[in-house]
Amino acid sequence: MKKILKITGLIIGVLILLLLIAPFLFKGSLEDLLKKNINENLNATVTWKHLNVSFLKSFPKAAVVLEDFAVINKHPFNGDTLASGSKLELDMGITQLFKSEKESVVVDQLILDEAKVTIKIDSLGRANYDIGKENEAEATTKSPENTSEGFTFNLTHYEINHSEIQYLDASSDTYLVLTELFHEGNGDLGADLSELNTHTQAKTSFSLGDINYLNAHQLTLDANFQLDLKNQKYSFLKNEAKVNDLPLVFDGFIQLLEDGTEMDLSFETPTSDFKNFLAIIPKKYVSNLNGVETTGDFSIKGTINGLVNDVFIPKMDVAIQSNNASFKYPNLPKKVENIELDVQLKNETGLTKDTYLTIGSISFKVDDELFNATGSLANLTGNMLVDLALKGTLNLANIEKVFPFELDQPLTGVFKADVTTQFDMGSIEKEQYDLIKTNGVASLKDFNYADPSFSHPINIAEADVTMAPGNITLNTLTATSGKTDIAAKGSIQNLIPWVMAKQDLKGRFTVDSNTFNVHDFMTSEEAQNNSTAEGGSTKTKETAAKLPDFLDATLDFTAKTLRYDNLVLDNAKGTVSIKDEAATMSNITSSFLGGKIGLNGSVSTKKDAPTFAMKLDLQQIDIDQSFGQLELLKYLAPIAKALDGNLNTTLNLTGALNNNLTPDLKTIAGSALAQIITAEVNPQQAPLLSKLGEQVTFLNVDKLSLQDVRTILDFSDGNISVQPFDFKVDDIIITASGGHSLDKQLDYNLSMEVPARYLGGDISKLLAKLDPKEAATTTVTIPVGITGNFLKPAIAIDTKGAVHSLTQRLIEKQKQDLKDKGTDILKDILGGGNVANDSTSTQSNTTKDKTTEVVKDIFGGIFGNKKKKKDTTKTGN
Repeated sequence: MKKILKITGLIIGVLILLLLIAPFLFKGSLEDLLKKNINENLNATVTWKHLNVSFLKSFPKAAVVLEDFAVINKHPFNGDTLASGSKLELDMGITQLFKSEKESVVVDQLILDEAKVTIKIDSLGRANYDIGKENEAEATTKSPENTSEGFTFNLTHYEINHSEIQYLDASSDTYLVLTELFHEGNGDLGADLSELNTHTQAKTSFSLGDINYLNAHQLTLDANFQLDLKNQKYSFLKNEAKVNDLPLVFDGFIQLLEDGTEMDLSFETPTSDFKNFLAIIPKKYVSNLNGVETTGDFSIKGTINGLVNDVFIPKMDVAIQSNNASFKYPNLPKKVENIELDVQLKNETGLTKDTYLTIGSISFKVDDELFNATGSLANLTGNMLVDLALKGTLNLANIEKVFPFELDQPLTGVFKADVTTQFDMGSIEKEQYDLIKTNGVASLKDFNYADPSFSHPINIAEADVTMAPGNITLNTLTATSGKTDIAAKGSIQNLIPWVMAKQDLKGRFTVDSNTFNVHDFMTSEEAQNNSTAEGGSTKTKETAAKLPDFLDATLDFTAKTLRYDNLVLDNAKGTVSIKDEAATMSNITSSFLGGKIGLNGSVSTKKDAPTFAMKLDLQQIDIDQSFGQLELLKYLAPIAKALDGNLNTTLNLTGALNNNLTPDLKTIAGSALAQIITAEVNPQQAPLLSKLGEQVTFLNVDKLSLQDVRTILDFSDGNISVQPFDFKVDDIIITASGGHSLDKQLDYNLSMEVPARYLGGDISKLLAKLDPKEAATTTVTIPVGITGNFLKPAIAIDTKGAVHSLTQRLIEKQKQDLKDKGTDILKDILGGGNVANDSTSTQSNTTKDKTTEVVKDIFGGIFGNKKKKKDTTKTGN
């Protein structure tokens, strides 16, 4: 017995050992087989991170597992990912691993996890899933002995878990997306005739052209299919589907033919309760239907049949109907009554252009307010033809009183319409608005709109529109937001295209306002702050204010008071054109700080960082107030706070804007021409002037004159460069140049032309020897360097060097003057002269005596001869 147990244990041990080491033996051959089949049969790049073989995972079968795989398309969808996933598992009998490469490997089970499949058909009808490398004719030329069978899928079970499938058909403008997809099937897919039992659940979105039929609707389907693989015919047996909570049952078949796909399907709601209609609404908007009271019926019934290929689509007849229905939610105060639905989708020829939707009636009543829509949409997949009529009253506040909508904000206001419109989408796309035949009136009153992106709700007291072919007139628009009030009128080019085709709203409007505060329409602080629970930290997300991306409009505006940041403009008027998230401002004028302001320029918020370009003309504005209120002007001049007067300046600037649309000063580039008209100076308000007065004692900064001073300033990389300009302090002329940075660092050079008499000391003695007029006009240039910052300037002045230079200049001038005098006297001596008369003879002789003495001194100075010392022992004559 022990011997038998030992042998049994040994066999089990060997088997376990084989199960453990066999995957390593077969892994290489299976991976080679996969690569060989892919390279021979697929025009695509297939990759995977790991390939594992296991006997324990699905014993007694073998499991081949591909991890992190991807199928990448080649031309004409080069680089697109056809399919990818985290895991693909193929289960097969162990004996399949021992087959040669010329024998097919039979797969019994397939499991796909976290896959994403994107099927594309371009406008030319080319499909990205068509990745077979060779056609049938080429395949027949190969000899059987050289052909590898590869993998054969005789599945009895398959499943797809937590996956996504996208189907994008540009040729028919069809869009289908299945997300959160779970699907499994059980049957014998290897038999010619078998039954397949399936279960599917997914969120489904489906659109055809511009019409969105399903939007993340929850789809479930339990269906049994009869599979006729020999004739490629697949028929519905027992089945039930649910779209949200709307039940549907199907009947019919789909068959693959050589020239296309033949289908003959019918479907309908198994019950006619009006709750079926409420079930279609996505659950994200309404809660469950428990306790909802309904009357009337609702049904969907349709057929889809015919051949589907490059020419034809299936014929269809889908009818949605309801008669005299009503509903009321248990916890809501109001009831919707007199509901009539008569909608039919039809195609009788199989040609896409002949698909049309007829709206016999969509009507309902809340309280005593009836709203009704009728019309038709033809040629849905081509140049769609629209014929609609809207008539009735809709109180927006009642929406939350009849539907448990989870709205982002409460709605108020009364909308009234009596409008008919006829147009084709081609005219809208080509902006041929004269071909849009719209007639009627529409109005909106007491409408409140609160948006987190705005600081305050927008309240529309009244809006009234009259429509006629080629002419839509905004008769009245009165609205408020925060402290802003607006009254507008004008014309709208494309109201219907804006509503139907999401085109930019185009028009020209005249806007009047008593008070317009720009910040009422900027991003609110509440929208920018993301707070944690009470007591936690608060994070602020900087969000740049944006101009509307749907506007292509021109506004001619006037505003008695226009507020922007801390600026207040009076009697502002001008033109603003908004397009492509940019505003172009033209001929804007306003009264400002005792003067006038003119503005032309543009602001763009399309990129992450808003930008601006502007020409700003300020005339006769108050210096003190403007430099205090305008952030930009604060940095134009370091002594601005000390000035009291008027200024003219013209600025041409470009740069970036902060998130609140104020200039980012460090990015500004451009120039400014500034002219001070009049200015009184208070040195105590400017540390720079006070410091300069302290270090240059003869400079009386109280007598600083800046009248009619003008200069040019250049902005670049956060620095302001000032071109040379002159001003006076009493009778001292100063030339200034240099610049400063936006962080208030100074780098200026002053050149002061100072009258020499201010220097005193030895200079005064030298000046005394000059002619008085010449002494009064003699000046010296004193250089001054100014560094540091606005509050703590550093003054570097070279008075000593200037005095030394002036002294040398004066000495040299005296020497030159003496030489010139000596030369004149020498000429008189050598050249002689006639005595004019006896009366001058005596004077002439006296002059000769004096000049003789001077000449001796000059010659002595020139030739170095010294006078003999006077003999003090001798007595004089």
